[in-house]
Amino acid sequence: MTASKYQIAERGAPNSTDYRVYFKNENGQSISPLHDIPLYANDERTVYNMVVEVPRWTNAKMEISLGEGLNPIKQDVKKGKLRFVANCFPHHGYIWNYGAFPQTWENPDHLDADTGCKGDNDPIDVLEIGSRIAKRGEVLQVKILGTIALIDEGETDWKIITINVNDPLADQVNDIGDVETVFPGLLRASVEWFKIYKIPDGKPENQFAFNGDAKDAAFATKTVAETHRFWQQLVNKEVDNNGISCLNTTVDGSPYLVANDAADEVFAKSATGGNPEPVSEALHKWHFGSENSYSKL
Repeated sequence: MTASKYQIAERGAPNSTDYRVYFKNENGQSISPLHDIPLYANDERTVYNMVVEVPRWTNAKMEISLGEGLNPIKQDVKKGKLRFVANCFPHHGYIWNYGAFPQTWENPDHLDADTGCKGDNDPIDVLEIGSRIAKRGEVLQVKILGTIALIDEGETDWKIITINVNDPLADQVNDIGDVETVFPGLLRASVEWFKIYKIPDGKPENQFAFNGDAKDAAFATKTVAETHRFWQQLVNKEVDNNGISCLNTTVDGSPYLVANDAADEVFAKSATGGNPEPVSEALHKWHFGSENSYSKL
């Protein structure tokens, strides 16, 4: 696959609540990473575009901002403070390149027949397991290998397992069984990571559908296609937007479609300042234990 045709534009002071990562197309026009980057990266619909929110081994909980025009990436805020994921032994930060598939939406009004829970109102999450550490805001071309189904506070939160099609090992992994062969231990570590990562914040262990077992590529592909259909309903105003900005520049027939100059104006009005927070000492701590006994070093 060729290099990405998308570029980013950072606004606001890094490590501040004003920091944003906006997206532009190859012509330098402002776009939404949620609505204007196609889900499918090839005509055969076997390769997908993934928007990287969090590079591997980093801690800042970055995410596509659903409520803001053009949906820039921003850092999650909790109780007025920037949110970071704790280092839960033996892991450091996120253990994969983490992000989302554009043009997908986990419908909070849809009861999933497989999990028995409704969607979490977010684009579907993606784990990229290749060897290269990606960059924040990078758009990778990936293939689907499988999925695990996290149940996060009673909501379905699919985690699609993928690999960059340009990775040296990409030809060796085509389904979930290949992941254990080529990346032994990674699936178990991934389930463990999602199970315990909120415990240092005083929350209980997360739960999973299917007893935490990963489902295969065919199942994951079907799940992604369903969330793409939900997104189509969202962006065409067939359902309530649930607080999500659907402003876009490319979706023909969408009531939310705007001209390029209107999108550029949204970008131009975004904040450029901000008060950087000091780096949290928590980033240098390791947390040990379980839900009932969790300590830090």
